[in-house]
Amino acid sequence: MNLPDPSDFTQRNANNYGLTGWVKNTRDGKVEGEAQGDETALSNLLKDLSQGPEFARVVKLENSEIDLKDGEESFVVTRG
Repeated sequence: MNLPDPSDFTQRNANNYGLTGWVKNTRDGKVEGEAQGDETALSNLLKDLSQGPEFARVVKLENSEIDLKDGEESFVVTRG
């Protein structure tokens, strides 16, 4: 059985909300990223992330405000 990739889940939801930024899986099993866009869209993404994809267990969700990044046009999964 193939389990959903948490980064793909995040990217799909971020794209649905029209957000830009990035997400990646870390070597220690965590997921990290940055997103920017409309406040309501960001709030909805955080709500989705707190639930996580099917078969995932969200232990902790941290978020903070950072400076906007000019020039972002999409939400991408980075590898590595």
